[in-house]
Amino acid sequence: MQAIHKTIPAADKMANQPNPRRNKRQTLLSLLRHKEMLQALGSGTLMLIAWGMHNWAPLLSIIVYITAYAVGGWGKARDGIETLVKDRDLDVNLLMIAAAMGAAAIGYWNEGAMLIFIFALSGALESFASERSRKDISALISLKPETALRIEEGGMRLVPVSELQVGDLLLVKPGEVIPADGVIESGSSAVNQASITGESIPVDKIAGEGVYAGTLNGEGALYIEVTSPSEGSLFSKIITLVEEAQSEVPHTQRFIQRFEGIYARIVVGATVCLIVLAPLLLGWSWEMTFYKSMVFLVVASPCALVSSIMPAMLSAISNGARKGMLFKGGAHLENLGYASVVAFDKTGTLTMGNPEVTDLVVEEGYEPDEVLQHCASAENLSDHPLARAIVKEAGIRGMDLLPAEEMKSVAGWGIEARISGDVWKIGKPSAIEEKLPKWCREEVLKLESEGKTVSVIVHREIPVGLLALRDNIRPQAREAVARLRKLGVQSAMLTGDHNTTAKAIGREAGVDQIYGDLLPADKVEHVKSLREKYGHVIMVGDGVNDAPALATASVGVAMGASGSGTALEVADVVLMNDDLERIAEAITLSRRARRIMKQNIVFAISVILLLIAGNFIQGIPLPLGVIGHEGSTILVILNGLRLLR
Repeated sequence: MQAIHKTIPAADKMANQPNPRRNKRQTLLSLLRHKEMLQALGSGTLMLIAWGMHNWAPLLSIIVYITAYAVGGWGKARDGIETLVKDRDLDVNLLMIAAAMGAAAIGYWNEGAMLIFIFALSGALESFASERSRKDISALISLKPETALRIEEGGMRLVPVSELQVGDLLLVKPGEVIPADGVIESGSSAVNQASITGESIPVDKIAGEGVYAGTLNGEGALYIEVTSPSEGSLFSKIITLVEEAQSEVPHTQRFIQRFEGIYARIVVGATVCLIVLAPLLLGWSWEMTFYKSMVFLVVASPCALVSSIMPAMLSAISNGARKGMLFKGGAHLENLGYASVVAFDKTGTLTMGNPEVTDLVVEEGYEPDEVLQHCASAENLSDHPLARAIVKEAGIRGMDLLPAEEMKSVAGWGIEARISGDVWKIGKPSAIEEKLPKWCREEVLKLESEGKTVSVIVHREIPVGLLALRDNIRPQAREAVARLRKLGVQSAMLTGDHNTTAKAIGREAGVDQIYGDLLPADKVEHVKSLREKYGHVIMVGDGVNDAPALATASVGVAMGASGSGTALEVADVVLMNDDLERIAEAITLSRRARRIMKQNIVFAISVILLLIAGNFIQGIPLPLGVIGHEGSTILVILNGLRLLR
């Protein structure tokens, strides 16, 4: 340990040394993030300067106006041209640039510059809205640890996280981010797990307990043994979910994007027809026709409509992330609101997944402690959850386990082992039901009706006792089901456990429909059946055996803290703190998002129709059309941001 302490200052020096290259990169990234806003403000400033010098330097004023056009509109024009060339389609960017150039062509330089300025400003605000709504999720990525202090022979060395291997021993000092998933070898501390579970209250951790990469160590130093390489850590999986969520487009947005191209072509066609036919049919002058055509091109553009969906959806995703609900994309968040039934797995989802011994009933002439000691000795070599629960109970009672020989698993029954020369067997009562005495059969029925899993203990081929275990339901399970019922959503439970046990647990949790004795394939069939009957179905699970059902459901929800890697990969939504009550919150959030999106769409269409009607009936000045149209875009963005609360 002395050698270790000698090398710590050097490691500290490396960790705390300033990095000029990183600072420059962060400054550059900050400027790039605000690039659109800077361009918009620059365009507006140049517009005011050109307007101020129009009377005494008209030629110079036009040059400044052209500069204002270039500063505010260059990026939009480039995006519009790329869409036209690559996708052979039109978008709002090209419509706005065309309207501004048209205004300039008939001498309305200031109106065209104002259009460019407000259009660029609304675009910058939309980018800001998206960035703000992503911040709570993207902040996770900034917590990704880059280095770790690894203990090696003769000292310590600061190494990249990517070099860590399972079994490496790390030192995490107070206030540092834990660099890898692992188990505490020594030390104790309060660890802030907000980046993983969404809960900001630190959790006390001691030796033997697991910790996650990306969580923040508190006041104590921790020695941690790595249990997962960096790419396999839960934190890395969260980052993958984040990236998927940011790139996934909801169904409504995909429809709007398809509609935008068609609508833009209609607007361009109508504008051309107006320019050609209005002087002939309505007797308008060329200047009046072109001016009204430019106003029409502005007010008919679908900017607000295009901005109706994504800011609201990203805000909702961000809202959920703060509460430990990670959505793999807007489409899954959108689908949650349509759900009519939520199907739960039992073990590890509605229940804690940690069975405990509740009853031990033995034949006359046998001591309960003696039977439990032999039972635990036989189970000690098994990794089955029930076996671990039996061994744990023996440890709680202070029993020393006996050496077991010839331990083997018996298919369809249980296990057997030779202890002190005698054969002991532990297994399912149903496998030897005809051999059970009457008292055993009666006791099995009683215990199973209470939701307990029963094992029969056999000594010298004679049943001598029954051991009952129960996996207690999660404290919030009943409340979670009750909250779903208030939302008009039914609940179901799909489990591989015996029907009697399933019904007892289901009744305790208040579940509406209970299905037991199901294999993974049976769960899939039941999910399909529920979808046919109710429409949209949410499936909630945690294990590998739940993965097929999660994939089959309309939306699959995985338990993030206790769930398997397969369940996390297949699921569409992850509950990072395993809080079942968040399911009702997620459905409510989805319904709010859909309601706001509908409000935005109706408002955007109404503004477009009103402005078009006003242009032809009364006549609207181009600046007023610009303000009305782009103002509606800003309003729908701000309406979507309400979901951040």
